Amino acid sequence: MSTRFLAIFALILACASAPARAQDVAAPFDADLQRLAEILGGLHYLRGICGSNEGNKWRSEMQALIEAETPAGERRTRMIAGFNRGYNGFQQTYRSCTPAATVAIRRYIEEGSKISRDLTARYAN
Repeated sequence: MSTRFLAIFALILACASAPARAQDVAAPFDADLQRLAEILGGLHYLRGICGSNEGNKWRSEMQALIEAETPAGERRTRMIAGFNRGYNGFQQTYRSCTPAATVAIRRYIEEGSKISRDLTARYAN
């Protein structure tokens, strides 16, 4: 009986110490990707209420980011949650285009561009 217990204990210990699946392991740039996703969500909402006539441009940019990164599991969930957080945050604040919304758009485009450039410079092959 003690041999069986030791075998089960060894199996449990091996499973617990096994590395996480590669898709679920956070990349060193995940915080930047989540911020970029939040920016894209905010832009999707703000540009829509400010009459930009861009349709789903920013949502499509988010989809392209997900397809390029191909996150799985928790990473994918966090990226989508960031997009939704950005969208919902501005949806709760703005019902129409205001000067403050226009400033937010400009700042988000600048910040998103900077994050994109920095990520590309640091991690692109």
